Amino acid sequence: MAFVSFIGRVLFASVFVLSAWQEFNEYGMDGGPAAKALEPKFNIFSKHVSSQTGVQVPAFEIKYLVAAAIVFKGLGSLLFVFGSSLGAYLLLLHQAIATPILYDFYNYDADKKEYGQIFIKFTQSLALLGALLYFIGMKNSMSRRQLKKKAPKTKTV
Repeated sequence: MAFVSFIGRVLFASVFVLSAWQEFNEYGMDGGPAAKALEPKFNIFSKHVSSQTGVQVPAFEIKYLVAAAIVFKGLGSLLFVFGSSLGAYLLLLHQAIATPILYDFYNYDADKKEYGQIFIKFTQSLALLGALLYFIGMKNSMSRRQLKKKAPKTKTV
């Protein structure tokens, strides 16, 4: 069963590794195409957050956000494959930050074609988020279960 779990983690992490590798190869000095695609979405997201909460999102260069995403996905995936909760937390943090920014279906009309495509990707991203939460929950419950095991009593003759 441990081997099946390992293979599952490898397949799950391959989604993050492949996207991190693609972004890394295209990064360049300006952050590459990922930064160009992310910048307008991030600006809209920042304005939305500011209007709803009153908190001003600080200005910074998008290429650093892309670099952080690459590191979180790459390192998190590597650690996750070997069963580390830290890797799962890094991937969870990446998903929680990136999902509402990248898949901003709420900025489109429901009757447009883009809405459906982005909404499907958003729900797939939420499924990955749920799988990470499940992994973390199982990891935490296993350690508690192992602590509750009592040592067998020795028999005296």
